[in-house]
Amino acid sequence: MKKIILSLAYLVGSFAVNAQTKPQVGVWRGTFAVAGGNEAPFNFEITNKDVYLLNAEERFELKNYTIRKDSIFIPVEIFDAVLAAKIENSGSLNGKFIKLGTATPDAGIPFKAEAGKEYRFFEKPQEAKVSLQGTWDFLIGTSGNKTVGVFNQTGSKLTGTILSTTGDYRYFEGSVKGNEFFLSAFSGSNPSLIKGTVNGDELTAEFIGFRGSQAIKGTRNEKAALPDAYTLTTLKEGADFNFTFPDAFTGKQVSLKDPKYKGKAVIVTILGSWCPNCIDEALFLSPWYKANKNRGVEIIGLAFERKNDPAFAKTRLEALKKRFDIQYDILFAGLADKKFASAALPALSEVLSFPTTIYIDKAGKVRKIHTGYTGPATGKYYEEFVKEFNEDVNGLLKATGDKSAKL
Repeated sequence: MKKIILSLAYLVGSFAVNAQTKPQVGVWRGTFAVAGGNEAPFNFEITNKDVYLLNAEERFELKNYTIRKDSIFIPVEIFDAVLAAKIENSGSLNGKFIKLGTATPDAGIPFKAEAGKEYRFFEKPQEAKVSLQGTWDFLIGTSGNKTVGVFNQTGSKLTGTILSTTGDYRYFEGSVKGNEFFLSAFSGSNPSLIKGTVNGDELTAEFIGFRGSQAIKGTRNEKAALPDAYTLTTLKEGADFNFTFPDAFTGKQVSLKDPKYKGKAVIVTILGSWCPNCIDEALFLSPWYKANKNRGVEIIGLAFERKNDPAFAKTRLEALKKRFDIQYDILFAGLADKKFASAALPALSEVLSFPTTIYIDKAGKVRKIHTGYTGPATGKYYEEFVKEFNEDVNGLLKATGDKSAKL
């Protein structure tokens, strides 16, 4: 961490020579400067040791911030990034969100923050003249790929997410004002802003990030749904699903055909430490595995990372393993690229998403392949996934007569 602090000092300004200044403990409101002169608000809480990013129901922990003279450095270790800021005074920060380990130094995304402000968009609740409650068919940008908006609204308070075939957009929080709505999210990856208007059962909006924006068109539809996630990636006819990759931490070659996995149900997840949906999946799979590994089931993570470099991958995956106390095997499979992953796993039709989860029965037969991940921000969709996952594993273990799945 000391090396990071010194290398970032130039980006946030030189350290002052005065006595150390500390930011207030409590809730803060920050704003990122994003495309089109917009501001994407986010909330966080500073404690005496850690910081928590706040998004709807989520409290995303960032451990062990450091203060040096007039600057604070908040590591976003899981995403290989840092929030680095000058402490203007105990109630004001001015800094940048900087990604580390990039090919060229990241200039960062500017942000500023004030202490004691718990609101997201508006300090006083606004009157809402429309409701986004429920599900919506969404088209984002010009790709034509269908997504589904899922929202909960109480008065003017709005929360929700967007479901896509590659995974959900995680936790958004915001407000409705008249017939306008505003949502934002930041949980350590990229800040996002959505703003738009509602006219009856139709809406128009913009999805805005740091580098640009995309148009959103939405139609209210209580039956809005995505394509079946089990039909998007398939096993090629007559193909034998197998792989051999090095253990991410020891370098030892590991194969799906190794004795450790023989006669067991195996869940293979194609992941990346950089992937927010993969992190949500790890949050579920890690405790699930500890509770169920004695039932004759194994999990193997195949990690595709931002650099095709074992040393880099080991560092990033150690952060993931430590964060979630992962006890199942994680192998380094190569570069975080869908074409690369498809070539590395030629028995699959193609890899469309990180994560992709493959269900293998005790005889070594691939029974199901699930594209994407439906995380806890999706509410009932996540609950349905958990139920289905346990039923699927029970099916893989059916020959044992074991009918229960512990969570």
